[in-house]
Amino acid sequence: MNIAIMAHDSKKELMVQFCIAYCGILSRSNLCATGTTGKIVSEATGLKIRTFLSGPQGGFEQIAARLSCNEIDMLLFFRDPMISSDNVNDGTKMLKICDMHGIPVATNIATAEVLIHGLERGDLEWRNILNPKV
Repeated sequence: MNIAIMAHDSKKELMVQFCIAYCGILSRSNLCATGTTGKIVSEATGLKIRTFLSGPQGGFEQIAARLSCNEIDMLLFFRDPMISSDNVNDGTKMLKICDMHGIPVATNIATAEVLIHGLERGDLEWRNILNPKV
């Protein structure tokens, strides 16, 4: 499973804690992330993470392109609902792409835990059947 992780600045520490807690499950997937989030999570967990640019420098677009091409099977994007900047528009675009392509997405820790437990149980294997990698 290919999982993208992203977090607004105020949610990066929460993402780190989430990834520490579920490191065993996440380590069995291919992970990618926006630059800063990926660096912080990788340093804290030892997880192998392919990093792109930081979100505002183009990382949002790099992940969005991979979502659009069905190269990512799940998105964990811890968003700050109080943020009022261009990142809000990027986040809305990400959610729209996930909706269009049927990609499971979590925007907070509660839904992320549901997806991770589903992944662990094998409930998300249908993604691999519907979107086989060539």
